[in-house]
Amino acid sequence: MEQRTLGKTGYQVGVVGLGAWQIGADWGEVNEDDALDTIAAAVDGGVNFIDTADVYGDGRSERLIRRFLGERSHGPITVATKAGRRADPFVAEQYTLDNLRAWTDRSRENLGVDTLDLVQLHCPPTAVYSMDSVYEAMDTLVQEKAVAYYGVSVETVDEALTAISRSQVATVQVILNAFRQKPLERLLPAAKEANVGIIARVPLASGLLSGKYDENTEFAANDHRNFNRHGESFDVGETFAGVDYETGVRAAREIAKLTPEGATTAQLALRWILDQDGVSVVIPGARNADQARSNAQAEQLAPLGPDALRAIREIYDERIRPLVHDRW
Repeated sequence: MEQRTLGKTGYQVGVVGLGAWQIGADWGEVNEDDALDTIAAAVDGGVNFIDTADVYGDGRSERLIRRFLGERSHGPITVATKAGRRADPFVAEQYTLDNLRAWTDRSRENLGVDTLDLVQLHCPPTAVYSMDSVYEAMDTLVQEKAVAYYGVSVETVDEALTAISRSQVATVQVILNAFRQKPLERLLPAAKEANVGIIARVPLASGLLSGKYDENTEFAANDHRNFNRHGESFDVGETFAGVDYETGVRAAREIAKLTPEGATTAQLALRWILDQDGVSVVIPGARNADQARSNAQAEQLAPLGPDALRAIREIYDERIRPLVHDRW
């Protein structure tokens, strides 16, 4: 698999990684055997970057990754986790050195490591991105060798731009897909200039860009695509990239018509992200081995031609831009 440098970390990562939210929680039931098979299929497909968080299944995702890494032979794998969503109440004042140390210590235990490869502030309150004390706390954890590098996961482009103005920030994780194109305008060029890695999450718009869903698709009660459609539990932009479901289904049908012969619509959507200048790695999730294997193979698609890129942009401009562009 093609390798790219992940910003200031210097890690060489395959361009397609694995997002491990699905194997933790909030995507319907995924049993442990299926979760481990999913990780194995991704790694066997060339994936060497796994993204997780301390709150995915209250640590379940991290512990499953630890189990896989301990039981399976593999080459070097970078594991990125996140911290901050355990704050209670979820306010900026909770982002203290003591709390950040406790959260990262818990992740170190869950993952079975002394030093975490990369810790990302997990979509904290907006004020956190401007707080000197937070960056000083993260610098302390780096000095203590609890954390090797740190970055941020954001909801908005403005949050990302605030964060990358700090020289210590190594990476930004942001929603980027054919339905969320705003980061292309300012964020990706600014991140490239600052040598900040871009981790593209929600690349398939919660599955809409797989082209497999229609107006009659139903999701399990414990799937965020059911219980967070209107932002009831967390930012609505995390579910279907903030696009209302019916509009997303119709737009995804149009994108599906552009799928090259022998490829899947999901692979087309991932290839579109990889073609954007400044992207370090895309992190599609998967609930089973087949999905993980297919996602990893997206890297093998040829870069999209100008006609396909133009068509995807036109679909975005006509159907999606009015709904999401100015919100995030």
